[in-house]
Amino acid sequence: MHIIPGVTALSAIAIVLLLIVPVAGEPTVTISDYEVTPQVLMPGDLGTVTVTIRNTASSASFTEKTGPISSDTSGTTTVTDINVYIEKALLEGNGLEVVGDSYQRIGDLGPGQTIQLTFLIRAPAQTGLYFPEVWIDTRGGRSTRYPVPVNVNTPIAIAKTAVLGTAVTIPDAVKPGEQAVVRLDLINSGESAAERVIVRIGNASTSVRPKGAELYHIRSIPAGENEPIDITLISDRKAEPGIATVPVTIQFHTIDGIEHTEHATINLMVRGEVEMGIASIETSPERIVSGEPFNLIIRVENAGTGDAKSVNAQIDLPFSGTREAFLGKIKPGNDAPALFRLGAAPAGNHPYTVTISYNDEWGDHTVTRPLSLSVAPADYSGIIIAIVILVLLAGGVWWLFFRKKPGRKND
Repeated sequence: MHIIPGVTALSAIAIVLLLIVPVAGEPTVTISDYEVTPQVLMPGDLGTVTVTIRNTASSASFTEKTGPISSDTSGTTTVTDINVYIEKALLEGNGLEVVGDSYQRIGDLGPGQTIQLTFLIRAPAQTGLYFPEVWIDTRGGRSTRYPVPVNVNTPIAIAKTAVLGTAVTIPDAVKPGEQAVVRLDLINSGESAAERVIVRIGNASTSVRPKGAELYHIRSIPAGENEPIDITLISDRKAEPGIATVPVTIQFHTIDGIEHTEHATINLMVRGEVEMGIASIETSPERIVSGEPFNLIIRVENAGTGDAKSVNAQIDLPFSGTREAFLGKIKPGNDAPALFRLGAAPAGNHPYTVTISYNDEWGDHTVTRPLSLSVAPADYSGIIIAIVILVLLAGGVWWLFFRKKPGRKND
């Protein structure tokens, strides 16, 4: 090694060490996140302030030059991680009372690493928005200050709260008297958990009501998650067609301890269903005799809970006449006559089928019923008796006027 005159070897080594020149900036720390619990303090309440401290450095490069000061040697570049040493961290109240001591000699924090510190605070008697400061001192005399907003019983929304919404999954419709399984999803779209959730299923009318539990308890719903509730509703047999509204009340507590109430509804579509049947069967004349025309009257009834529309009835009797009748609309609990005018029928028992077609809110339907028609044979006894009587009368007349005629000899 070439030594400059007048400079000792020890001095030269010191000069070489001083030529290690840093290229990157010095590491430092920052507050990357904070959380105040509870989010809104009441006067005199205890709370906590938690801060996340982060080392902003990732790595640093140094250029090391060897040789005398006058040397043109470019040197070598070395990349190395730089830690930051945290000497002290404290919270300056600025109107709040800080309970407890500061953190001392926390130690090294590597590049990109974080550490969380929690401070205990007490809210003052006066409400308002306060800004205590986090002070962080690092080795080398550098310090960082960061204000944290603390809400003491004010309506200013600085807290990250839970937000509960609902999503309802229901069937397209339910028939009166039937059950409906409904899924109610509680969705927390906020930034903190919803605690002590209570769900009440109301009973706005007697037409639709919960089958089982009307009260549901959920301990907690974390932020960004949902909680499903399966509910079974019962509809009354006499429920009117239309939308039945079931009220839902949701109560929950946010992280600051405040109770919130939300309202939702379950809108269930009730659609009546037709139950078509035969109320009675009549004929005119009451006794059908072979060889004579007659009327067949079938009374079609609707024993269901919905309107039967476009009701039509057909019979398959192999007789002449009208074998189809249009009845139109039949309301629940009513009936209507289907009139068939038929020609002469042979004597005997004639099985046949009546087909009733209609539509309701659930679509088109067809109902068939097997029936039987009895036709009595024609009664000719009266005619025979009349003929016999006429014959006897004719014989009597002949006997009196021709056989007993005066002057005529009897054989």
